[in-house]
Amino acid sequence: HVQLVESGGGSVQAGGSLRLSCAAFGHTDSTYCMGWFRQAPGKEREGVAAIYTGGGSTYYADSVKGRFAITQDSAKNTLYLQMNSLRPEDTAMYYCAASAHVGSWYPLAEGRYDIWGQGTQVTVSS
Repeated sequence: HVQLVESGGGSVQAGGSLRLSCAAFGHTDSTYCMGWFRQAPGKEREGVAAIYTGGGSTYYADSVKGRFAITQDSAKNTLYLQMNSLRPEDTAMYYCAASAHVGSWYPLAEGRYDIWGQGTQVTVSS
């Protein structure tokens, strides 16, 4: 059983930066892929970034490419999302998620993710 706990959200002005953290507790050896998702009020949850925990390959939504970076610290069992050049449209609740599903599937689709954190709020003002 894996538990995910996010932190690092907050309020910033447009152009600012935040770093989100996602600490994983429990049996994490079977984790295959981890991702960051976000949900703005009145909108569906969308995939933002993902990383394959074994090889380290990363994927990004077009809306955040060049601004966000997903990284992992295996020794600390922690996933990060560095967010730079933040925009008001980045305002959302951000969630991290973990998947044990091995194989070829689109890593920004939430359907294969089994474990979810409680979320951390990011608010960007103009």
